[in-house]
Amino acid sequence: MTINIEYEAEKELGIPYKEIIENVVLESLDYVECPYEAEVNVIITDNQEIRAINKEHRQIDAPTDVLSFPLVDYETPADFDHVEDYVEDYFDPDTGELLLGDIVVSVDKVEEQAEKYGHSTTRELAFLIAHSMLHLCGYDHMDDDERLEMEAKQSEILERRGYSR
Repeated sequence: MTINIEYEAEKELGIPYKEIIENVVLESLDYVECPYEAEVNVIITDNQEIRAINKEHRQIDAPTDVLSFPLVDYETPADFDHVEDYVEDYFDPDTGELLLGDIVVSVDKVEEQAEKYGHSTTRELAFLIAHSMLHLCGYDHMDDDERLEMEAKQSEILERRGYSR
């Protein structure tokens, strides 16, 4: 398992962010029963940078809390049965790990939303990573049913690692 974490923001979160990210990534992969060792990249940035990324990739000129860039195409969320048919596309040739994708998180939004929702920055960061990991595993929230399913899964992942409100 490879979890690459790059902290590019000047503002310090003041929490053990590496431990939180690693815990939630691992729990998310266990939760969806990913049968492979995987690689995930996480970039911690600020509102200014995530706004630029959001504008470039989603044509939304505003900062957001988290962006997910999945590398695997799923017909059904968390269905990994097809990935071995595309080894050259989905696996790192050196490590053999499944390349799940990238997560970009704004430290500014972590702090703002923790205050807004009345919980810790630890819990907010854990939530954003769980949310994004579900996206990397093929889940989405384009309609109410998908949203409710994702919310339930996020809560279960967080509860399993003790990140409660």
